[in-house]
Amino acid sequence: MPLPRPAPEPAAAAPTAAALTAHDVVIVGGGHNGLTAAAYLARAGLDVLLLERDDHLGGAAVSAEAFEGVDARLSRYSYLVSLLPQRIVDDLGLEIGLVRRRFSSYTPDPADPGRGLLVDGDAGPEASRAAFERVDAQADAAAWDAFYRSTARLAERLFPTLTEPLPTRAEARALVGDDDVWNAFVERPLGETIDATFASDLVRGVVATDGLIGTFTALDDPSLDANRCFLYHVIGGGTGDWDVPIGGMGAVSGELERAARTAGARLVTGAEVVAVDPTGRVRYRVDGGERVATAGTVLANVAPAVLERLVEAGDPDAAAVPPVVRARLHALHAPEGAQVKVNLLLERLPRLRDADVAAEQAFAGTFHINELATQLDAAFSTAVRGGIPSPMPCEIYCHTLSDPSILAPELAAAGMHTLTVFGLHVPHRLLERHGNAELRELLQQAVLDSLDSVLAEPVEGVIAKDASGRPCIETKTTLDLEESLRMPGGNIFHGPLSWPWADDGAPLATSAERWGVATRHPRVLLCGSGAVRGGAVSGIGGHNAAMAVLEELAG
Repeated sequence: MPLPRPAPEPAAAAPTAAALTAHDVVIVGGGHNGLTAAAYLARAGLDVLLLERDDHLGGAAVSAEAFEGVDARLSRYSYLVSLLPQRIVDDLGLEIGLVRRRFSSYTPDPADPGRGLLVDGDAGPEASRAAFERVDAQADAAAWDAFYRSTARLAERLFPTLTEPLPTRAEARALVGDDDVWNAFVERPLGETIDATFASDLVRGVVATDGLIGTFTALDDPSLDANRCFLYHVIGGGTGDWDVPIGGMGAVSGELERAARTAGARLVTGAEVVAVDPTGRVRYRVDGGERVATAGTVLANVAPAVLERLVEAGDPDAAAVPPVVRARLHALHAPEGAQVKVNLLLERLPRLRDADVAAEQAFAGTFHINELATQLDAAFSTAVRGGIPSPMPCEIYCHTLSDPSILAPELAAAGMHTLTVFGLHVPHRLLERHGNAELRELLQQAVLDSLDSVLAEPVEGVIAKDASGRPCIETKTTLDLEESLRMPGGNIFHGPLSWPWADDGAPLATSAERWGVATRHPRVLLCGSGAVRGGAVSGIGGHNAAMAVLEELAG
């Protein structure tokens, strides 16, 4: 049965009847998780209203023409898919094409860029050993295989739980069923495990980066922040593979939007939510006026820090909260991003210094630049002191080698390619020393310099021009992400990642607690990346919030 809809308040205390609507569920934010929740709930027969501030849906999972007059639709923010469960694809009838990348990664040796480690998924044992020998890491070839057999076990056992009620920590450990694997990745700092497994500085760095993407921490930090980040990077799909979405990331959100609309959800863009009352009232601005929607449940597809401010603006009792308590709450929900994102369109792929590896091989997977383990440690130390890492550790992805459809046919035929560069250890706190425009320019140059250090020619020489003759390059700082996507501190995960289980003894009395979407307000649930098991383009936060609502209805 549908959720009880709260009756409108008397006219003296409420907006006019024309400006107030009642629904079963109101969803704040139209990113991919909000769309996932809307589709599930509308398919179950609920009256769903989704409100999105921007003029389009999809949040960070969008495709955009980033360069004036150039018909190239880049995955501007999110760019690869790993954690999207097949269950969600099947349940919602999504038509999403994904390309598995043959080459996992290429990593040139910073001390000798004429050689590098190419990890080829189709290579046999002998070819794999030869690849490690090229960078004097032959002793690590067998260790690599054993290490990733362990992560495959984690993926196989843990990934299916992400769309089920939370297991407890003890239950998750029992599912893994191997104490050595559990201790290596859950109990012991990631850096210690990597150092004990691999001898090569280069190999250690390749492995370590999965624990640092979007996470500002040291590999041996006892907080285990790197471990949690690493875990989500290696369990996706039950295999840990990262795939390229055909048509760009916007194709994924587009399918979720189609599913939600087809199911009957009402999706409203240009609707900025300004306050959320914990009783289920949501105030928003649209078409120059203010409106109110009421619901039995509100789902927040926004960062927890954003939700706190919306609740503070909508809670009539918020003024009674002591300032010191309010300040503590804000501090707890003040995440910090730590990356720079650079998108480029190239006339052609640049030449490598490594004559034995083709550019089409090197750029087809993840191209690691200046990511030796010692370089990662040095970059973190530099950033902690307020400096910009030099050289900048970077990861590069070339979407068009796997999916040229995001380019106009004439651009693809001319050999043009997109590059996405993700620079690590660039924390939001750097803005305290630099203005955003200055920081953006400094970071962009640091990224280009890092690329040039391993290429046989300057990358700027192959960057395409837009219709006005400007280089096709755009750089997004953490503040740019905060302002365009409402990601506090530019944190791509909406806050610190959590383990994908509940601590032993944690409260699991309510549906929201069991599904990892609870807030301190019973009628307001998280449905985005800030939920337990949130982060990345997965739809898991939206799925689990919807399941919590439906479980509560079922009684």
